[in-house]
Amino acid sequence: MLTPLLAQTDTAVDAGKAIALALGIGLGSLGAGVGIGNIFGSMIQSVARQPELRGELQGIMWLGFALTEAVVFYGLIGGLLAFVLV
Repeated sequence: MLTPLLAQTDTAVDAGKAIALALGIGLGSLGAGVGIGNIFGSMIQSVARQPELRGELQGIMWLGFALTEAVVFYGLIGGLLAFVLV
């Protein structure tokens, strides 16, 4: 009599973990998308104002892009670890 109740609770916990994983990855990706858009938009404005600094700004832009993109991977790995270990 207690076994079906435990099975339903386990299924509900798995569903909750899946929803939390999807929300975490989705919000992390959304934040990174906004950040990357901001980086490239600022680069376009900077080059439009001072074209002679393009080479100097381009390295900084790619560094910012890589660091912002790394946040998505940290969120993905953290979410997967939480999903599997909890």
